[in-house]
Amino acid sequence: MPWLHLIIAGLLEVAWAIGLKQTDGWTRLWPSVITVSLMIASFFFLSLALRTLPLGNAYAIWTGIGAIGTALIGIFIFDEPRTAARLVCILLIVAGVVGLKLASSSQS
Repeated sequence: MPWLHLIIAGLLEVAWAIGLKQTDGWTRLWPSVITVSLMIASFFFLSLALRTLPLGNAYAIWTGIGAIGTALIGIFIFDEPRTAARLVCILLIVAGVVGLKLASSSQS
């Protein structure tokens, strides 16, 4: 269950990062309210995961899911650059997240 909580927390991080862009510097009320709610939910699920998962691994995986998801949304939804270097860097983050998951699983 802690891994599911961590994945949910990471996906919520992607959602609030997108929401943050929509707040227009916190000048738009409803996007701001929704974004803060997503932030709270993301931290809540992260805190549940941290009950049993190692802090360093869980935090790195949470931010990795957020970074990968947000970068991919930027590419596919917001038409941000699709350079080879950027895609390679995203793959390196994926490799790091998978490596941390595997390292964390071998400690159990």
